[in-house]
Amino acid sequence: MTDVPKYSSTDPAAPSTDRDASVSWESTATAGRPPVRSETDGGLFSRRYVAATASFSAVMFLTGFAALAVVPTLPTAARDLDGVSLFPLVAGCFVAAGLLGGVLGGHWADRSGARRPLAAGMVLAVVTLLVSAASTSIWQLAAGRFLDGLASGMVAVSINTAIGQAYPDRLRPRVLALMSACWVVPSLVGPPLAGVVAEWWSWRAVFFGLAALTVLPALAVVAVLRGRSWPAAPAPSGDRSPRPALMVAAAVSVGAAVGQYGVSGWDPRHLLFVVGGFALLVVFAPRLLPPGTWRAARGLPATVLLRGISSGVFFTLEALVPLLLVTERGVRPVSIGLAFTGAAVAWAASSWVQGRLERRPRHHLVVAGALVLTAAVAVAAVGTLPELPAVIAASAMVVAAVGMGLLAPSLTVLSLSHAPAGRQGYASSAMQTNQNLGQITVLGVSSALFNACLSAGATGHVGYGAAFVLLLAPCVLAALFATRTRSA
Repeated sequence: MTDVPKYSSTDPAAPSTDRDASVSWESTATAGRPPVRSETDGGLFSRRYVAATASFSAVMFLTGFAALAVVPTLPTAARDLDGVSLFPLVAGCFVAAGLLGGVLGGHWADRSGARRPLAAGMVLAVVTLLVSAASTSIWQLAAGRFLDGLASGMVAVSINTAIGQAYPDRLRPRVLALMSACWVVPSLVGPPLAGVVAEWWSWRAVFFGLAALTVLPALAVVAVLRGRSWPAAPAPSGDRSPRPALMVAAAVSVGAAVGQYGVSGWDPRHLLFVVGGFALLVVFAPRLLPPGTWRAARGLPATVLLRGISSGVFFTLEALVPLLLVTERGVRPVSIGLAFTGAAVAWAASSWVQGRLERRPRHHLVVAGALVLTAAVAVAAVGTLPELPAVIAASAMVVAAVGMGLLAPSLTVLSLSHAPAGRQGYASSAMQTNQNLGQITVLGVSSALFNACLSAGATGHVGYGAAFVLLLAPCVLAALFATRTRSA
């Protein structure tokens, strides 16, 4: 979910309106020159911006639909490919590659403008769907998800960069709000529709169908992008080469992927992968984060840490609860899709509520969100009991989404308030980076415990229950550290 500033027509903090254009019009006329409309005049769908607006909206709709339709299908695919133990690798590869894709797309856009990485990301997204659809092993599916994460990271960063290059200041909040709205319909339609297709036909049909639906609009978007020019802003004097940051991001992505594979088994070979992945993360990940993040220093470091912790818990629930429902309860894919839709609606509603609590200190909402997330984890743990209906475990996803709807936007607001002057971009990048790291780390540790239980001869229900109980620890830490995020 994207946190986007929203403005009303009566909000004094809203961007300038057409009143500014009329002032420009009058000033040019009184200067004795023919009236010429300002470059910043016109709305998102005016002649000047309609091509860019339509292109960006199509990109966000397509990527949102593909992402939300694919996720509920993955547990079924992992089961059919006899790769349940490697499912954390399939889920984690997407996040690990997204970190690298974001850095790669950002550097590319800074050097040559956003058009090329955005077009490349769209083409790669179609290719990844075909790779995943044709999977004959869990490894091929993991490779497809890695490429998909790379494409998604490039597209997300390129979209934000292109908006900054294509629109004036007063239109950027509006187009960002439109980009967020483009995910509403996919969140309502994508998961249940994918569940129906997977149940009545095949999970492969979901990937092939998405590729077929995406290829023509993607080519059309690429064609439109070729006719646009969003040049990169000149680098400031003395600017450092981006290569070290790209190498650090690549090392972190490799470390995360290697670690995810390592936790899939308990033998010397897997242990070596765990140690190697952990070493890469320990050495390189701190270079992408504010100093003091991992010791919860007050201000931005603690805020960044909590973003990683909370996102890790939510991502792990989204990965393991559907897997539990498919492998242990035999729940139909369409029902799992409905659970994802319910979670998306709950997140949106909770986020709307927190936006109306303007007088409430943000760190109080962080505490509230962390407590709700704790309740969701408890519900998931109880839902592993075979005697109870499967809907209890499924409802944990909805409850967790309520907590994240309160917590995530509040952390975003706090991060911007803690950001050094003129460095909001740095704060946003740190939040995104640690969100990915948190998802990978929490899922990896939970999966290690799950596989350890299975290796010891425990039933799947016991393994899932142990993994969910483990998630209580980061939830409690988030609630305790929330006061360290408070704004002065």
